[in-house]
Amino acid sequence: MPYYLYRVTQVGPVKQLDKLTQFAAFKEASTEAKRLRKEPDLPAGALVKVIFADNELQAEDLLNQVREGEPLTGDDW
Repeated sequence: MPYYLYRVTQVGPVKQLDKLTQFAAFKEASTEAKRLRKEPDLPAGALVKVIFADNELQAEDLLNQVREGEPLTGDDW
């Protein structure tokens, strides 16, 4: 499965996803993501995300899912 790089911009309640590229290895994808995050032309509020998925459809589905917060247990209350 490839690693996809996306630029994610929040437009109101909707996320705008722009596929930038894909890599076979995580190290290459991570290095490119770090480089892109430092670019001065990255729009304000935009994020560069690396996602591991079977295909582009699954990658975009995973990026659009709302993640639940971690449960509070023990001393965290």
